[in-house]
Amino acid sequence: MHKRTLTRNRTVEDESASATRHLPAATVFMVDDDPAVLISLSRLLRSAGLTVENFGSPQEFLDQHDPHAPGCLVLDVAMPGLNGLELQEALTKMGSTIPIIFLTGHGTVPASVKAMKGGALDFLSKPVDEKDLLAAIHIAIEKDGLARQRCAEIDEIQARLKTLTPRELEVLTHVVSGQLNKQIAYDLGTVEKTIKVHRARVMEKMKANSVAELVHLCERVGIGNEWRVASGQGDDE
Repeated sequence: MHKRTLTRNRTVEDESASATRHLPAATVFMVDDDPAVLISLSRLLRSAGLTVENFGSPQEFLDQHDPHAPGCLVLDVAMPGLNGLELQEALTKMGSTIPIIFLTGHGTVPASVKAMKGGALDFLSKPVDEKDLLAAIHIAIEKDGLARQRCAEIDEIQARLKTLTPRELEVLTHVVSGQLNKQIAYDLGTVEKTIKVHRARVMEKMKANSVAELVHLCERVGIGNEWRVASGQGDDE
């Protein structure tokens, strides 16, 4: 059974990995109102093999921001108009999870604390050490990639759930709660043979080789004993 569990896990990861492989390469988005900083740092990053896009203001970045684009954000703190911390807040409200590395020429403790509490990955002082910046960027890109991989895995599981009929969803919720076929049949007012048929279809559609695997898949998308069957999905059988 252990071997089969590993096989199922690879299937979920392989299918989600296939989806993420179609994404463009990670990009380092740099936002700074100083053109000289953008030029020098983008030259450094490109020499390290990184893809870079420069923006002269937070608003310019917001206007063009694509939350589906993988990468990270290297962001100056003090800028006229919308500043770096305000851009961070705006992105959070939008639901963006892009990793942010702050750069500042005159950082303060309150500003750094606020940035880190807001989810910033790092807070570096100008003139920034090249090794520190490159290290932070590589960590940020890796973090973003892992997060996107997890999201793709969740999407794959949810796609499988959508193939279930309302009755199959009912059976699934009873199965993951630990009930036996005869108990499920009693609760749903049917016979055990019918439950066995639905249960087999659930296992097939969810690509689960055991109840333990099915429970694991459901836990990944937040389905537990409290799960309420959604209406209107598929056709009953």
